[in-house]
Amino acid sequence: MTENEISGMILDAAITVHNEIGGPGVLESYYEAALAFELRGRGLRVETQQSVPIVYKGHEIGEPYRLDMIVEGKVIVECKATEKNNPIFAAQVLTYLRLTGLKLGIVLNFGMKKVLDGFVRIANGV
Repeated sequence: MTENEISGMILDAAITVHNEIGGPGVLESYYEAALAFELRGRGLRVETQQSVPIVYKGHEIGEPYRLDMIVEGKVIVECKATEKNNPIFAAQVLTYLRLTGLKLGIVLNFGMKKVLDGFVRIANGV
């Protein structure tokens, strides 16, 4: 399955979650759990809260980052629940992509009135 196919399934699942739970007012962690449940129900492999070490000149430094979700080992998903999108969300995912070597990341802001308004695709070298 390609990154593009996976991202389409993620968006479809996110819309389902948003329609079921609703928009603003729910904590990010609940959206993340519901999205993972929905994606697994569609047969996708989902890893949540994965640690990604920060390596500088061959040495791990500081505490590792925690990714919200990696789907099929190919697409990073960062869940948010804020009333506005912030460009730092995309920058954060781009950093995760660079650290992991993955090519595609998605920000899903469930706090928006429509999921599509909070959907951002970030590509790393594709």
